[in-house]
Amino acid sequence: MKERVRALYAEDSPLDADLTKTHFELNAPDFELEVVDTGQACLARLGEEKYDVLLLDNHLPDMDGIDVLKQLAIKEVLLPVVMVTNVGDEALVVQVLRLGAWDYVPKHGDYLRSLPAVLKNAVTEYRALQEQAHAAGRRLRRILYVEHNPVDVDLTLRHFAEVAAHFTLEVARSSEQALALLQEDNVDLVLTDLRMPDMNALDLLREARHCGLAVPFVIITGKGDEGAAAAALKLGAYDYIVKRDNYLTQLPHAIDNAIARSQLAQINRRLQTELAERERAQEENARLLVEVLGERQRLDEIIASVPGLVWEAWGRPDNADQKTNFISNHVERMLGYSVQQWLSTPNFWLTIVHPEDRERAAREAAEFFTTGKGGSSQFRWVAQDGRVVWVEARSTVICDDKGNPVGMRGVTMDITAGKEAERARAHLEEQLRQAQRMEAIGRLAGGVAHDFNNLVTVINGYADLTLMKLEPGHLLSLNVTAIKKAGEQAADLTRQLLAFSRRQLLQPRFLDLNSLITDSAKMLEHLLGEDIELLTILDPELGSVKADAGQMDQVILNLAVNARDAMPQGGKLTLETRNVILDEDYAQQHLSLESGSYVALAITDTGCGMDAETLSRIFEPFFTTKEQGRGTGLGLATVYGIIRQSGGSIWVYSEPGRGTTFKIYLPRIEGPVAESEETRGEPESPGGTETLLVVEDDELVRKLTCEALRHYGYQVVEAANGREALLACEKLQGPVSLMITDVVMPQMSGRELADRLHQLHPEMRVLYMSGYTDDAVIRHGLSDTAMFFLQKPFTPSALAIKVREVLDR
Repeated sequence: MKERVRALYAEDSPLDADLTKTHFELNAPDFELEVVDTGQACLARLGEEKYDVLLLDNHLPDMDGIDVLKQLAIKEVLLPVVMVTNVGDEALVVQVLRLGAWDYVPKHGDYLRSLPAVLKNAVTEYRALQEQAHAAGRRLRRILYVEHNPVDVDLTLRHFAEVAAHFTLEVARSSEQALALLQEDNVDLVLTDLRMPDMNALDLLREARHCGLAVPFVIITGKGDEGAAAAALKLGAYDYIVKRDNYLTQLPHAIDNAIARSQLAQINRRLQTELAERERAQEENARLLVEVLGERQRLDEIIASVPGLVWEAWGRPDNADQKTNFISNHVERMLGYSVQQWLSTPNFWLTIVHPEDRERAAREAAEFFTTGKGGSSQFRWVAQDGRVVWVEARSTVICDDKGNPVGMRGVTMDITAGKEAERARAHLEEQLRQAQRMEAIGRLAGGVAHDFNNLVTVINGYADLTLMKLEPGHLLSLNVTAIKKAGEQAADLTRQLLAFSRRQLLQPRFLDLNSLITDSAKMLEHLLGEDIELLTILDPELGSVKADAGQMDQVILNLAVNARDAMPQGGKLTLETRNVILDEDYAQQHLSLESGSYVALAITDTGCGMDAETLSRIFEPFFTTKEQGRGTGLGLATVYGIIRQSGGSIWVYSEPGRGTTFKIYLPRIEGPVAESEETRGEPESPGGTETLLVVEDDELVRKLTCEALRHYGYQVVEAANGREALLACEKLQGPVSLMITDVVMPQMSGRELADRLHQLHPEMRVLYMSGYTDDAVIRHGLSDTAMFFLQKPFTPSALAIKVREVLDR
């Protein structure tokens, strides 16, 4: 059974006292710990009971630890004392050790764990020191006896043999001999007569000390030599004996006492040396502690300044028992989780990784760990409030002495803003690519439409002329009518292509979209059918837009038809208008528009919806998801072209099975809504006899135009280009009432030709015609002459009516 250690603990804090007692009861059952809460109570118990060790808190209510140590010295209470100090009391440590404290323990961290061992060590060392002193007192003592008188030597040897057998006396007959023996061997004490013939005891003592010999001296003097004896004591002798009757009986006790005092002095010197060394060590430790605390504070400040998480963890990162042993406080600001959650929950970092990224993040981290090289990985964390945070984790691997990976440490940065910017940039690039693709397709469609218009003009024109010449009921009438119908369908296709390519000539005016939708409601209801509900939500404060009314009707109609086809089992179609203000970021990222005020038209159906691949192509001409024969693929392309040509933008959102929403944004314009224009009646007789000049580089179109005009009675001069037209006009004697010219021709445009001919025929009016429209008209400076423009394809009657209209103005 272990020997129990009785310890007295002076502590005024009930919490610290209870914690300490509980710890000793659970972890140090061989200790019997008694607690007092004041310095006076501590001193009283030490006077009443015997304890093996005192555990002394420095801060007591009636006196501090230093006062207690001073009282223990005054009362000569001997036991080892261990001081309990607070962090920051390093200067106090040196002072209490000087006052006799055996050791000290700072109240910091898990100090209770080491406390029993510190107390046990103090008790063991103190007892060993006591044993050492006691054993030293019992062993044989070697005494060097310096005496020249044979009688005294004989008497002293016989007396010591009888009463002090633990002394062994070696006799030196002279001081010189004694000094030589002292330098050769160790003795416990020198007993010397004061008056030696060759060198008195004072000189011998001086020489011994000069040679560095610390052996104690006891001087034997005669009567009347008290002055010399006092001088010997000053030189370091431990005692002197006056040679009188029975002086031999005093010698053993005086020698024992001198040796004990010498040993105590040696112990004291050793303790003083040890104390000085301990003081230096404690001062160095205190200095190092201050430096460490300063470095720790600086490290904490550096870590706090890092705009990310600084962390360290032990174990494989993909193992469920991986343990995080450090995480910086920034985690609470970045993700909302507490530091304690990270430290107490195994593998916490992986549990909050976004489910879609978890497997990859674990695999990459495990690869970094296994290879020992570390690395960088990007993934998403889910914050405590549900936010998704993109992060980049840069890690290094911690290895043991054998190079095996045991943990990881690193820095994890929030890169959400960068990811959002990257996503926005990719979106803008995709918008640019889409716009460029649509522009390229538009240019192609416009070019095809122009050439096609010339062909359709010829087909429809000759069909009309042929019908005019055939008798009613003629067998060929049906065939020619079929040709004309096919030509009209081809003309519709070219108009849609021109709308998509934004090359049709619009007649924009101030419009109220609410009125446009209200006027179209009845027609839309019939179009949609009974199983589709039409709902309109119109903003009564809706602003005006500037657009072509007929084209906007076409937009609403096309989108309604598209919605109807997406709801074969019925559903709901909602038309909603409202005023919106788009900021710069939203306008650029979503619509490629300028920021500002817009009128928004949203058309939403509850149909089958579209997937992402379909959405990426819905505005391309001839792209359709309908079965063959049910659509040309130009409906949405036409909508796109009309809206873009009107200065607006169209945006679509759809998911399979969740319907589709088209949102149209048109610039909001301040101005009065235009009244509907009255339809101007056609002239009763479109014919005439005036002289007309026809300039057209396409031979088929030119021949058709001339034949049609001659059919209506006009005198026609034809030219294939501007040069021929100038030559023909120079030869003409009479006036030229009207020139009908293509806008875009080789060598000289229609506008340039008109400017030059006006010098020869200032009375001549000009009618422009073209398969191109808006783009060509603007480039050739005709945007102010839209009323003198005829769009290809045209019929002979339409041509005659337009010519008569221009001539009669």
